[in-house]
Amino acid sequence: MNCTKESRTCLVLRHVAFEGLGVLAEMLPSYGFVTRICEVGVEPLPEAEIAACDLLIILGGPIGVYETEAYPFLVAEQAAIASRLALKKPTLGICLGAQLMAAALGGKVAPGLAKEIGYAPVTLTEAGRASPLSVLEGVPVLHWHGDAFELPPGGKNLASTVICPNQAFALDPWALALQFHVEAEPASLEAWLIGHTVELGKAGIDPRELRAQAARAGNATAAAGEKLFRAWLDGVFA
Repeated sequence: MNCTKESRTCLVLRHVAFEGLGVLAEMLPSYGFVTRICEVGVEPLPEAEIAACDLLIILGGPIGVYETEAYPFLVAEQAAIASRLALKKPTLGICLGAQLMAAALGGKVAPGLAKEIGYAPVTLTEAGRASPLSVLEGVPVLHWHGDAFELPPGGKNLASTVICPNQAFALDPWALALQFHVEAEPASLEAWLIGHTVELGKAGIDPRELRAQAARAGNATAAAGEKLFRAWLDGVFA
């Protein structure tokens, strides 16, 4: 673990309250980060802070990158992310955050072949096995998405599933985008089930099955997620 007393700033772009930092919340202070959460769409977008912070984390949410007419704040958010990525500053995106990063880099984001919801493993690419994602070999992750991104120019594909060929990408070593969730702690899943009840109903997914999956796999997923994030942070901020 890379512990430091150096003060660093971390800005978190959060789209819904129940999709939070998860295992990252207790980890970031050990790297010297002072974290601030911006509730995107509710408060003004802090464009200068997005550009200047030492670490930007972009979390998930149940909207599509392309829904800019319904959610106009997405235009400014994507532009601010693009400006930061052009500066090659450390950035981590999860689910919607990964899709926003892909779009900001020129990759297309659109509805995927099918919704992918539940705990299941990903298949690592050669680049993925040589990356912090190596800890996910054989470990289920939490999938919760209907959209998919094309691999953006310069991005290294790290993982895939049958439904979604691009599950993660990196811009070494400073940017990491994960379509899936390894930050989520199983104790928080009930908030997800409540918040996404309409989506689950439309997809014909019984929340009792997701609870059962979390009971079987949730702790292993979170433990692997902690290892993944520590390996990535160590590589970026060593």
